[in-house]
Amino acid sequence: MAVTTVNVCKKDDIEEGKTKIVEVNGREILLAKDQGEVFALGAYCSHDGGRMDADEVYDGQVECPRHGAMFDIRTGEATMMPAVYGIDSFDVEIKDGDVYIFVDME
Repeated sequence: MAVTTVNVCKKDDIEEGKTKIVEVNGREILLAKDQGEVFALGAYCSHDGGRMDADEVYDGQVECPRHGAMFDIRTGEATMMPAVYGIDSFDVEIKDGDVYIFVDME
């Protein structure tokens, strides 16, 4: 597995308490900013495969807008039904104000 870091945006491009979807190698990634930290998750709900168009971070979680499933932004773990499986999470590094995520490029 070839893991690499990819510059996805400026840290300031993500509002505090909000989310932003970026595309990396044809895959959508949900970025979330909470208490000044940036987290990266898969952008699709594990419950029904729909796009996570969550706009806000609630107590360290994002909510799928269709059925209310919630996921921990730090781990991707499902925290509220109907989701029982987590979503992918990616390591994030901030360097010189830029957001880099570690992704498998294969």
